[in-house]
Amino acid sequence: MYSQIDIDTHFDGRLQLIHLNQPESYNSLTQIMLHELRTAIHKCSEDANVRCVAITGKGKAFCAGQNLKEALAFGDGDRSIQRFVIEYYNPLVQEIVNCRKPVIAVVNGPAVGAGAMLASICDFTLATESSYFSFAFANIGLIPDTAGTYYLPKLVGRQLASYLSFTGKKVPATEAKKIGLIADVFSDAEFVEKSMEVLTQLSHAATKALSFTKKAFNKSYDATLKEQLDYESIIQQDAAETEDFKEGVAAFIEKRLPKYRGK
Repeated sequence: MYSQIDIDTHFDGRLQLIHLNQPESYNSLTQIMLHELRTAIHKCSEDANVRCVAITGKGKAFCAGQNLKEALAFGDGDRSIQRFVIEYYNPLVQEIVNCRKPVIAVVNGPAVGAGAMLASICDFTLATESSYFSFAFANIGLIPDTAGTYYLPKLVGRQLASYLSFTGKKVPATEAKKIGLIADVFSDAEFVEKSMEVLTQLSHAATKALSFTKKAFNKSYDATLKEQLDYESIIQQDAAETEDFKEGVAAFIEKRLPKYRGK
């Protein structure tokens, strides 16, 4: 079904592990890969059985960014780069941000340019110790797209976002965690095991509550405190009406581990 991504399923389909599968080009992003990734995430969002989505890379890199030759050859006429971004990148950003399931970046190697932003727009990022991040758009005369100008200042602050974007500085994974760019970093030897532990937890968690939390975080960027408090009260009620809430309360009272169904 897919030619440039590969999907491993775990826990009877609860976890969908999407691999960018062009290792010979360090998983540089193409029209096909961007379309397939967007399609896969949309299907995961709509599939009630899926509880968690993860994105990682095959081979030595997570993602080397956009395949420039392909982008430069996109279509004819004026504003071709703008049209490329609008057609391929912006819809992918929306799918990841609005996905009803957690979308986790599992960074197994270098993440550069749009690849670094792909990791940064996920709900959180786990990285192996030897990986690094570089927002090297300015090195070729471009700006951070893939929602880079929106999310990067919010993750690390304006000063650091400007520094990283203007210089293209390579940020080792350990430093990336310290500045709030990623959530956690594991040694290369333990990376697969430790990241899988996190994905396993999310795949068996109260999925509706995670989805509501994600929606609330997204809304907070454009809301006043009063608006956010009002929104919290609404979706807290929605969360309280889920089967998972009832199971969570029952498990707490009975002093046992909850068995969430994501409903």
